[in-house]
Amino acid sequence: MLIQFGVGNFRSFRDQSILSLVSANRNARETEINRNNTFEVSNKLTLLKSAALYGANASGKSNMVNAIAFMRHFVVSSAGDSQTGLPTGVEPFRLSTETEGKPSFFEIIFIAGGTQYRYGFELDYAHVVSEWLFSVPATKEATLFTREEQNINVSPKYFKEGKGLEKKTRSNALFLSVSAQFNGEISSKILAWFQQLVVISGLEDQFYRVFTIKQLIDGKIKNEIIQLVKNLDMEITGVEGKKLDQSQLQLLGNMPDEVRNLFFNHPAQEFFTVRTKYPKWNEKGEQVGLVEFDMDMNESHGTQKAFYLAGPVLDVLQRGAVLVIDEMEARLHPLVTKELISLFNSEKHNPHNAQLILTTHDTNLLSNKVFRRDQIWFVEKDRQSASHLYSLAEIKVNNNLIRNDASYEDDYLKGRYGAVPFLGNLEQIVIDGESRNARKN
Repeated sequence: MLIQFGVGNFRSFRDQSILSLVSANRNARETEINRNNTFEVSNKLTLLKSAALYGANASGKSNMVNAIAFMRHFVVSSAGDSQTGLPTGVEPFRLSTETEGKPSFFEIIFIAGGTQYRYGFELDYAHVVSEWLFSVPATKEATLFTREEQNINVSPKYFKEGKGLEKKTRSNALFLSVSAQFNGEISSKILAWFQQLVVISGLEDQFYRVFTIKQLIDGKIKNEIIQLVKNLDMEITGVEGKKLDQSQLQLLGNMPDEVRNLFFNHPAQEFFTVRTKYPKWNEKGEQVGLVEFDMDMNESHGTQKAFYLAGPVLDVLQRGAVLVIDEMEARLHPLVTKELISLFNSEKHNPHNAQLILTTHDTNLLSNKVFRRDQIWFVEKDRQSASHLYSLAEIKVNNNLIRNDASYEDDYLKGRYGAVPFLGNLEQIVIDGESRNARKN
């Protein structure tokens, strides 16, 4: 379970920004939204099941996703991939003298195995500057370890597994990852939590296509994938996935040349095909059979994406994990996007309290019938090109908080919440262009 994520001096985020999934004291207008969109961890902590980030193009929405992805990758790969002298790969904010030479900041608060942890680190181009891990075993936060450069202080009471590993930690590697590499119980549990954190791009569905197809062929969520696709496209009556060998690929005469060449040039590469099934009708309107179509060559981009998203979405729901999607609505009908989000905002379909974080431009979702105010976030750049993150739950208009019966979509498009594009005088640009062309002629 994700509680909070913070980042600073990374890409467009100059200052520290915090994305919180803690439920604010801002109830929705309808009690059903409160019940479906939140879940109680304890009598002191209630979390949100989803959060949507809005903002203009290049405002920094994707950079928030990139920050989560970077932290995940660095934790998972740090000990195994890093070698002395190799760069960390971090990208600091580059448009301010205030951040020059200063490290980037990452911190996350989460629950793994029933225990709440606060873990973070600072790093620059070459090495880890600081690192820390705290837990809340009872009511008071306990220090497991802290690190400043190569000076690592380990708690003999709360993090015995880290003792003796201080000198085995390279300057560009995380102490947590090194401890997990040596099978530390706590560190391995935390590493497993990061590994189960799923970050994907809604614009690059080819990266989770194979995962979905493998699940369709022999995965635990095969039936769920088929049912979800049928629900999203009422005409489809069935979906079937198959793994292809070279002889089968040769039979596919309409296979694009680049795909065919990739297969034969990389024989170890696995290739799959997906067939959708539709009813065939006679002149009396009676169903007389089924017709199969190839998913990649015959279906629309929207149907393809809905299918490819089905795998990670259903897998995360089943595991109660966290899914982060950038540009979720790309190529999807607004009703399909809304339906996928509703799977998370549901007691029935999300019994394990999986969480979804998405970036989107789909203002149809800006509704008090879809989200609570604390689930809606905005990213906006200031005059110095630094991104800032804030929630609808904390915005004030005329010194008053936004009401739960407000028209979120209309007010956002009117600019009352900020985080909208500044378009300038586009009409004048067109007129000036036409005038210049007329003078040339």
